[in-house]
Amino acid sequence: MTVRTLLLSALLSAAAVSGVAAQEAAKGLDVELNALASSQKGCLFTFVAGNGLENDLSKVSFEFVIFNDKGTVERLALLDFRDLPAGKSKVRQFDVPGVKCESVKNLLINDAPVCEGADIEKGRCMDGIVTRSKAAAGLEG
Repeated sequence: MTVRTLLLSALLSAAAVSGVAAQEAAKGLDVELNALASSQKGCLFTFVAGNGLENDLSKVSFEFVIFNDKGTVERLALLDFRDLPAGKSKVRQFDVPGVKCESVKNLLINDAPVCEGADIEKGRCMDGIVTRSKAAAGLEG
């Protein structure tokens, strides 16, 4: 084999492995903090949630930890994302009273205490969850 053939073979193998990894990563939930906006009550959190699982979720709720600008816990909030059909994304908004958007620096998805759907195992909603943020605050899973 020539060096060129070996390099081409290595590149194709790497592409195949990364393609499999991308498919595996897509087999979970994807939660994006899309925006924070001040409201009369406090702070309006906008999320985009996608279901990469093979089955529909009839109900999913996440326990969020909201960290302030001092790095301390501001609040724990249980947010009901309702249903998430398989292979689809939905926008969900939550108006959290008493929280100032400008003081929110980070969110952590602590748990998914409610994760229901046909053939959904307990804890499946947290397996391989992918998080990201387009807002000023970060989001971790």
